[in-house]
Amino acid sequence: MLKIGDTAPSFKLKDQNGIEHTLDQYLDQKKKVLIYFYPKDDTPGCTTEACSFRDGLKDLESLGLAVLGISKDSVASHKKFAEKYKLNFPILSDEGLEMINSYDAYGPKKFMGREYDGVSRKSVLVNREGHIEKIYEEVKPEEHVDEVKEDVK
Repeated sequence: MLKIGDTAPSFKLKDQNGIEHTLDQYLDQKKKVLIYFYPKDDTPGCTTEACSFRDGLKDLESLGLAVLGISKDSVASHKKFAEKYKLNFPILSDEGLEMINSYDAYGPKKFMGREYDGVSRKSVLVNREGHIEKIYEEVKPEEHVDEVKEDVK
């Protein structure tokens, strides 16, 4: 179970354009990184959250923050999603759930009375040294960007 102060698990995943991203490449640029996990491309809550990050990205970047979205959807699915909503940040594909599991973002969920395992709507803020600064559980898609801005200021 990850906790504040832990070293963030490293990763190497492809984005919507097939470009590989690693945590180290952002830390080498001396940026904080917000890794936000979401259940599925092009669904209402996930679209709201992605578009909020798209619209708030300039403000977040001015605070020295990089934003990475991650789900288990394929690179091709991410490409369609990113193009449809003109997303201006990387969304990474983790079909094997390796990174998602390493960040404790997969597990039991409930929807309309049905229980199943899936990707949680959760975010992790990683500081410039590669340690976990904050863990956001049960994220509200429409409020999350403002919450992150406050925490990074």
